[in-house]
Amino acid sequence: MKWKVFSAILAALLLWSSSFAGIRAGLLGGYSPGHLVLLRFLFASCVFAVLAGLGKVRLAHPLDMAKLAFLGLIGVFMYQITLAFGEQVVPAGTAGLIQGTVPTFTAIIAVLALRERLSVLGWLGIAIGMFGISLITFQSGQPQGFTIGAVLILLPTLFASAFFVWQKPLLSRYSAIELMAYCTWFGTIPMLFFLPGLVPAVYHATAEATGAVLYIGVFPAVVAYVCWSFALSRAKASIVSSSLYLNPVLSIAFAWLWIGEIPSLMAVIGGATALFGVVMVSLWGSSCGVRTGSTEETFGSQV
Repeated sequence: MKWKVFSAILAALLLWSSSFAGIRAGLLGGYSPGHLVLLRFLFASCVFAVLAGLGKVRLAHPLDMAKLAFLGLIGVFMYQITLAFGEQVVPAGTAGLIQGTVPTFTAIIAVLALRERLSVLGWLGIAIGMFGISLITFQSGQPQGFTIGAVLILLPTLFASAFFVWQKPLLSRYSAIELMAYCTWFGTIPMLFFLPGLVPAVYHATAEATGAVLYIGVFPAVVAYVCWSFALSRAKASIVSSSLYLNPVLSIAFAWLWIGEIPSLMAVIGGATALFGVVMVSLWGSSCGVRTGSTEETFGSQV
């Protein structure tokens, strides 16, 4: 790949991976989950509005508005709310490990919703992935709050997987930036439920926490998708998407460097097991020669 494509992929991966630590930093700095996601996506919505003003976002067809609104509801609002509440008790690196299993759930939903077929190795990979998730979620010696939080982190994984499957038809008519712009705008609207108390929350939160929310609102939520769509336009989608396997590792690194979090040994073992299952599903899961979870619709971790 040319250096520009490589740089774009690297930038997207670094930005997406850092968002787990950024969310955790915002929560530790005084923001509630509701205020954090609202402020973050107010920032993101404004950036996408600027891009629209520059002609980067076309007007969507009226018949697609309901579909885009639904995708914004599950892929932005429900995903971000459950993730933020889950990260109240789950370390950022561990959340990144769990979110790394999105391709596995994407494959399952594709089988159910799109009637795609999985090979024997694909189903074996799903079983291995589920076992790895169970190690993370129900590891021994952890307080009950962590277990509940880990289960809650699984919900955004399911939402992201459904988002990736159901966005597929729209990606034939809209670019990744256009699709994310509309999904961000529609997903931000129900977040306005958390508007009461936002100004006092910003006042009482630490400057570091507000900076973290601004960062994850502008860079992982917007800039990363611009870089990713650029890479997809210049290189094969299977090659670009395979780099997503680095996300969980980078998430752990950012959690350690930014907020000093290191996941437990059992979480790392479970995460490695789950990711091995993800690789099996993505590379050998399809029974008809198409790599499940490695095409254009799987263009991000949606963090």
